[in-house]
Amino acid sequence: MDLQLTNKKALVTGSTAGIGFAIAKHLAAEGAIVTINGRTQKRIDEAIANIKKEIPSANVSGIVVDFQKVEDITNLTKQLSEVDILINNVGVFNPQGFVDIPDEEWQRFFDINIMSGVRLSRFYLPKMLSKNWGRIIFISSESALNIPEEMVHYGMTKTAQLAISRGIAETTRGTNVTVNSILPGPTSSEGVSDFVDQLAQSNNVTKADMEKEFFKSARPSSILQRFTTPEEIANLVVYVASPLSSATNGAALRADGGVYKSI
Repeated sequence: MDLQLTNKKALVTGSTAGIGFAIAKHLAAEGAIVTINGRTQKRIDEAIANIKKEIPSANVSGIVVDFQKVEDITNLTKQLSEVDILINNVGVFNPQGFVDIPDEEWQRFFDINIMSGVRLSRFYLPKMLSKNWGRIIFISSESALNIPEEMVHYGMTKTAQLAISRGIAETTRGTNVTVNSILPGPTSSEGVSDFVDQLAQSNNVTKADMEKEFFKSARPSSILQRFTTPEEIANLVVYVASPLSSATNGAALRADGGVYKSI
């Protein structure tokens, strides 16, 4: 299927690994002109090399950004003044009991997980509307609906993304600009994989056994009963980013493996 993405300009935040990297790679494979980002030039260079290893024709570049720093975001928008597709993927998570989360950590999660997408969407949306075409996609989580007790601050940011995405979508009425959210379930991204490794080591079990135990005790409602892969999430994101998804706007689309028990 031709997703009609050739020469579309795309920015994928938080894209040197995990879901963001998979999205960037899939967009590049479809012929999009992709800008990735990470916090160091080394990570960006490694990600670009890995994409081009698989897709020699990939048109991909990168810009260093720390999304806690407003000046870094300003620098990004100066270097990349216009995009057709904005994927607000960057995010942080850290399992921590509610009473142990300090104010500084709440603020860090708010700045990175929420305000990064707000600031970039606010900058790029008017240009999309003036061209009468564009895609803004927030990578939220099933944790937006099932707030995890071990990461209340993370769940809060993911719920906020749904509200922001739907609200922005209302401003695109009657245009060919769409704004949507994607809700992955537990995914074997770099951070999650490292977390499961640590749990397996501390419990003296294999990683495979730890994964089974995680879904038995922490996500028992999962129908998939395994971690999704970043590529599985990217498949949905890239379709929603394409012209073929023109009737999908203001939606929260789940790729959660059935974790959230709702129809």
